[in-house]
Amino acid sequence: MTIAARLLDVIDDDILPLTERGVGAGNKVFGAAILRKSDLSLVIAGTNDETDNPLLHGEINTLNQFYGLPDRPPTSELVFLTTHEPCTLCMSAITWAGFDNYYYFYSHEDSRDSFAIPHDLVILKELFGLEPGGYRRTNAFWTAYSIPELIESEDEPLRGELRARQQRIRDRYQTLSDQYQESKGDNDIPLS
Repeated sequence: MTIAARLLDVIDDDILPLTERGVGAGNKVFGAAILRKSDLSLVIAGTNDETDNPLLHGEINTLNQFYGLPDRPPTSELVFLTTHEPCTLCMSAITWAGFDNYYYFYSHEDSRDSFAIPHDLVILKELFGLEPGGYRRTNAFWTAYSIPELIESEDEPLRGELRARQQRIRDRYQTLSDQYQESKGDNDIPLS
């Protein structure tokens, strides 16, 4: 199994069920998971809980749960998976936690265009003067990987199979996004 295939499994089987419950409670569609590098086994998965605290983005909430584990492995031995390219808050948290990587399914532009949640790009522009894609995906702390780019690098027939799985996941997220957009006026999230 390739890393792209395994990451799609985790999104589909572990993160999305949590996100469905979270969106039902008024939260955004963002989620994350932490896996072992050695065998890509799941350590923990989480999702957005901004209705409880606006800082509990999917990545932050997952990191909080991870640091609550009694026998957590060192971050140098782990893969950080996020459903959406992290915002600056979450990028900083991933960095401060010591991860040397993260993998994302949706880009910032997807968050803006497909999910009507443009805040990541607005913050990058307003606070740091960065245009979309302007931060360094490879830097002294970590390397960021696009799961769709990994899928496109696979040979056929695997690439076609992964594209089909990718589309099924995108369809599930679109349904959740529609649900969130319809209900977001009822929540108390500052940047909804």
